[in-house]
Amino acid sequence: MPTESDLAVPAALMGEPARATMLLALMDGRSRPAGELARLAGIRPSTASGHLQRLTDGGLVQVNATGRNRYYTLASAEVALAVEALQALAPPLPVRSLQAARTGTALAFARTCYDHLAGELAVALAGVLVDRGVIAPLSTGEVGELLQPGHDVLVLLGVPAEFPSTRRPAVRGCLDWTQRVPHLAGALGAHVLSGITEQGWIRPMPSSRAVRLTEQGRLALTGVGLFSKDQLVA
Repeated sequence: MPTESDLAVPAALMGEPARATMLLALMDGRSRPAGELARLAGIRPSTASGHLQRLTDGGLVQVNATGRNRYYTLASAEVALAVEALQALAPPLPVRSLQAARTGTALAFARTCYDHLAGELAVALAGVLVDRGVIAPLSTGEVGELLQPGHDVLVLLGVPAEFPSTRRPAVRGCLDWTQRVPHLAGALGAHVLSGITEQGWIRPMPSSRAVRLTEQGRLALTGVGLFSKDQLVA
């Protein structure tokens, strides 16, 4: 007989401040060693090892060993969706420096959310795809629908005309932490992020999961009429 899920288990894992900081650090989709995660969380490496073991045992993080080195990543896109949704419910951290304020502004405009794009730019792109009839309107946490594979907009964004069918949905709505509306996740969201990254339209910012829209990306998106210049001011 199916029963209710035990929400307290992942909530307890995410609720400890050091573990929450490490999960947020992994939201850019990259692998990080335990030492780096310990530094970001402000704790000793030995303490970080215990926290990472709990996150691994709880299915939120996975570890890959390369020689003597161990690298940690989020266990799945579902974990990233849960973290992003919780951020939308969480109170903001206090801004204590000009650098923190600048980072917050950059994160709000464009950032990675595991393997797809988030922030103002991502929400705007999702809106374009809906308006052009490429995808159906997005609902938070729900599987969406890709209506026009191979559409000109997708080609422009560097998305292949066909991509392998997997158990992962092509389209899913992911609640955007800063914009409070869904952005595009799923396989299509991952291909959009890969496509615009490979074309040099965005660049990762140091020590943050924020990404910067390059001048090349700005010109490409405005040149074909997807956005106005005013819409692409971070």
